[in-house]
Amino acid sequence: MTAFNDESGTGDALRRALGVNRRRFLSTCTAAATAVIAAPVLGAAPAAAQAQDRGRGHDHGGETLVPAHRRGIILYTVRDATGRDPLATDLPSGFREVFKQLSRFGYRQVEFAGYGQHANAPGGASLESVAGAKLLRGWLDDYGLRAQGNHGFIPPSWPLTTADLDTFKKHLEIANILGMAHMGTGGDPTGSSYRADWDVAADKWNALGRIARREGIKLYTHNHDAAYGFLLDGGPPDAQGRPTRSSGIRKLEYFLKVTDPKSVWLEMDVFWAHVAQYKFHTYTAHDGSVREKVFDPAGLVACNNRRYPLFHAKDGTVNTTNGMGYDMVPFGAGVIDYRTFFSRVGERDYHNPMVEQDNAPSATDPAQSLAYAKIGYDNLAALRKKRH
Repeated sequence: MTAFNDESGTGDALRRALGVNRRRFLSTCTAAATAVIAAPVLGAAPAAAQAQDRGRGHDHGGETLVPAHRRGIILYTVRDATGRDPLATDLPSGFREVFKQLSRFGYRQVEFAGYGQHANAPGGASLESVAGAKLLRGWLDDYGLRAQGNHGFIPPSWPLTTADLDTFKKHLEIANILGMAHMGTGGDPTGSSYRADWDVAADKWNALGRIARREGIKLYTHNHDAAYGFLLDGGPPDAQGRPTRSSGIRKLEYFLKVTDPKSVWLEMDVFWAHVAQYKFHTYTAHDGSVREKVFDPAGLVACNNRRYPLFHAKDGTVNTTNGMGYDMVPFGAGVIDYRTFFSRVGERDYHNPMVEQDNAPSATDPAQSLAYAKIGYDNLAALRKKRH
């Protein structure tokens, strides 16, 4: 079987593993986008989201898949808003005003992507300090938001230098002031495909995870597509003595096996996991045969459920010409079947989905990223369990 090998862009078997339904394109998304951009919604309360919360998910569509208090967004999605000059715009700008707007939409959680904002925003350009964290915590509390994680500092050194260890501990202190249960990174543990390098990465993450655990924080890593590619762990060595073939285990699957489940956690970026499914579906086994193994993101989570406390809820439409299989679009406007994904992984009172869209900011429409954030919230809140 070849991935995306029919006219619609998928083969039947791969489509089932992807959790994709080609017909599931939320028509309300376009209408919602138009309403957000055309009307003064940025200053209005999210009436639809409030109604959904009041209904406790027991409306005609069934039970909510993502409880209201678990609906979050990573601030990278609206980085243009936190970074713009409040003296030059009437749009929300800086952390405080962006928190206020996200709360109006209905969000109850945020994941940071660093602590920088525009210098003219309250608190100044950098809030990466104890004093800055106290300001942020006050604003979060004011608007009913909880900080759930951060894509922040992971020491580049190993063994750890004193300076890196001190900086890491400072970030743990900031995380505790903000009330985070988790702290992580936006990168993979290593960019290598070789098992030996993943063993080194596991040693480092186990050590960092133990330090974080002593401070009451769960340390997590985040994936892009390459981390769910196949590990090179056998076969004839190359000229440098490195393995050239695979046992069929994926890099982060191996990482799960060699890291301490009490010290190291993962955040699955569901979009990039599906890109990995498209790109990495065959491997060359140790004996030289080419074998097929289609990645099942929800299946991996279900088998390691407590290791995945966070998700990036990011959507895409099929594109077989860009090398990735998908184009990134607002959450709920794509073909990744999140209804099936969240139903399969379960544990809805444990997982924390964070809406993300890397390309939400626009050079021509300064309101776009927040408009897309509202679309993402509404579509996340609209997900309901299937009735049997």
